Amino acid sequence: MTACKILIADDEEGPREQMKAALARLWPQAQLVAAATNGVDAWDAVLEHEPDVAFLDIRMPGLTGLDVARRASQLATPPQVVFVTAFNDHALAAFDAGAIDYVLKPLDDARLQRAIDKLRARTTPAPAAPDLTQLLQSLLPPRATASRPIQASVGKEIKLIQPDEVVFFESDTRYTRVVTADQEALIRTPLKELIATLDAEVFWQVHRSVLVNSRHIASAVRVDENNMVLTLKGRSEKLPVSRQFQGLFKGQ
Repeated sequence: MTACKILIADDEEGPREQMKAALARLWPQAQLVAAATNGVDAWDAVLEHEPDVAFLDIRMPGLTGLDVARRASQLATPPQVVFVTAFNDHALAAFDAGAIDYVLKPLDDARLQRAIDKLRARTTPAPAAPDLTQLLQSLLPPRATASRPIQASVGKEIKLIQPDEVVFFESDTRYTRVVTADQEALIRTPLKELIATLDAEVFWQVHRSVLVNSRHIASAVRVDENNMVLTLKGRSEKLPVSRQFQGLFKGQ
């Protein structure tokens, strides 16, 4: 049987190491695939490792645990989520009423064991129900979207590009390509950091290396059982949609 893959995300080293030690002690059969130090890296680790379970600190810089959980809930196979917090967050009462578990810091072995037992009782992680996704959305505070222009290199010139002018971002190992209706440019900001500053309702991540302005999407075309591409309004590029994000395009 394949070991359950676990992701831990906490911006404080002490609680992160405590969780690692507790899980090794209480759930030795599980496999820790990543221990992220902030929400941005946690989301990147979700895409890279596709964990079965994510233990997410609620309050983290960049993307909060709630942000990460909401994004993960929209994936084809979302992880089960357990929130971790040192505070009496306003979210805890809502978690009690919904299908989300949580543990408080400092960790208590008995409470963590109950959470683990509940996780192990679910034989396969089920996609989040619509009301769960809505619950996470309702708990998220309004996010200030990026209003500062993006400074991008075009030859020897530094261009200032407003975020709403961007058609899509495409990342490689060194640069992120910024494509607008009439120009292209390169920036050094990784895609995973851009995600934390842009409006998630407008800019959709469709691949680990692609972020697209949804207003410029013309259609989603299923090439075969496993592959899908996006066509764009007025452009010839076809952007890949990874398996994890194909659930964004279900039709009505």
